[in-house]
Amino acid sequence: MNAAQQGFAMPAEWTTQEAVWLSWPVEDERHWAGKKRDLMGRKFAEIAAAISHFEPVRINAPQPRHAAIRALCEAAKVNVRHLEFFDHPNNDVWCRDHGPIFVKHKDSGEVAVVDWGFNAWGGKFPPWDLDDAIPRRVAESLGMRRFHGGMILEGGAIEINGVGQLLTTEAVLLNPNRNPQLSRTEIEQLLRDGLGVQEILWLKSGIEGDDTDGHIDDLVRFVSDAAMLACVEKDTASPNHKVLQDNLARLHEFGKTSGGPFDVISMHMPEACEVPGWRLPVLPASYVNYLLVNHGVIVPQFRQKKNDERALAIIKEIFPDREVVGIDCLDLVEEGGTLHCISQQQPA
Repeated sequence: MNAAQQGFAMPAEWTTQEAVWLSWPVEDERHWAGKKRDLMGRKFAEIAAAISHFEPVRINAPQPRHAAIRALCEAAKVNVRHLEFFDHPNNDVWCRDHGPIFVKHKDSGEVAVVDWGFNAWGGKFPPWDLDDAIPRRVAESLGMRRFHGGMILEGGAIEINGVGQLLTTEAVLLNPNRNPQLSRTEIEQLLRDGLGVQEILWLKSGIEGDDTDGHIDDLVRFVSDAAMLACVEKDTASPNHKVLQDNLARLHEFGKTSGGPFDVISMHMPEACEVPGWRLPVLPASYVNYLLVNHGVIVPQFRQKKNDERALAIIKEIFPDREVVGIDCLDLVEEGGTLHCISQQQPA
């Protein structure tokens, strides 16, 4: 029997969490060379410290590196009581995509892991064997049941509310570089089986510069069972303008399970973040790539004072009972993502 048949479903991110998982930057010249690696180590320590003031942070990294990582985190003023290490070697940092997707039993509250396949966004960034093994390692370390998802799926490709609706994009889940052997109908059924959802809501495409082909967590997020926060781009010269307008039109067509359309709240995009000579001509920077934690929201910032402050104000208005914390993510987004992309929440 699959996870859904046994009474499990993926909770919405805003439900109470046990911890947040991170996969630490690896000592690998292909990904994090020289000064960039040192910079990212300090940035991850800053992020781990921010999470730790709300709840435990659990770190995937090979055991010989734990002491050095702990020292970095302590220098960043981490809450040491909320810092936990696991001897889980990894290839890269994108724990949202290669990490476990947790599901919870509707009656007993048991938490289990669904282990989906991972192929580094269609084979773009080998090797990925260690990353693909992370869900199994986490389940074994925590003594949790593990279900097999049955297809390639990254966590950043899906967004779930608390009433069985799932948002995703055709550009990712229907991309032949993921599951060419599966039809749309078969993919939808595997999502229902593995995550306990009933309705899949499809957008078409993602933003410019996104190595993932168009993850949903850079486009739109559920903020309640009845509302969404969606990116918009007012600059008609931007390559993101038409894509986001098309997505917005489709979001307004979707219906709540309780009836009627969703309340769709607009979130502006930052100004284009560009690094001359870098492999990504425009970086995939997005304010909706925030991370919800217990009693808090951690929000990416891009050194654009006016835009950054406006994004924080919008999120504070949406989540008035949560502390909102901004973290500079401009260096991090050069590698292809920000706060939501590097993290994975574990429900209580």
